[in-house]
Amino acid sequence: MTTPAPVPVRRVRMTGSQRRDQLLDVGRRLFAERGFDGTSVEEIALRAGVSKPVVYEHFGGKEGLYAVVVDREVQRLITSFTGALTADSPRRLLEQATLALLTYVEDESDGFRILVRESPAQLADSGGFATIISDVAAKVEHILAAEFAARGFETTLAGLYSQALVGQVALVGQWWLDAATPGRNEVAAHLVNLAWNGLSGLETAPTLSTGRRTR
Repeated sequence: MTTPAPVPVRRVRMTGSQRRDQLLDVGRRLFAERGFDGTSVEEIALRAGVSKPVVYEHFGGKEGLYAVVVDREVQRLITSFTGALTADSPRRLLEQATLALLTYVEDESDGFRILVRESPAQLADSGGFATIISDVAAKVEHILAAEFAARGFETTLAGLYSQALVGQVALVGQWWLDAATPGRNEVAAHLVNLAWNGLSGLETAPTLSTGRRTR
């Protein structure tokens, strides 16, 4: 069974800025569906209803478009993550951080799929998902360091724990994106349960401090 060819989109007159945003949105969808190697400039142009030279004019080619798409997703993730950290207690901050990452996975699934793919060889210097997760983990390191200091622990280990916590959520997010169950708040509650209580002290029916189990 062959896949039907995409239906060409009738070209709509746009400003340069509007056209650039449109191409970014089209590229984002295609890169999420097919990955970098599976996406062609021809298909990007066809979906956008423009000629191939228009794509080259705005981004210099597929690599340039992909790089901007990835950069935009990184900024979107970090902005939503840092904006969510408002609580005044360590556990609530852990809950907020976990929910922020899972919310991004759920609401921006195309962007998340792009970020978790391996970067193409041409863009190796831009860093992959591990680099992005490290950047996010750095945002919570100071929170853990303050808590460690209050408890008399070695604060130099805060970086290790922040990487472990954020990495845990990110990897579960990849699984959850395909599993699509349980609900976001329930996933968050179980992740916080493990991170906060450890395996030896797991709660049998964890909930977030808001008391909500599901979205």
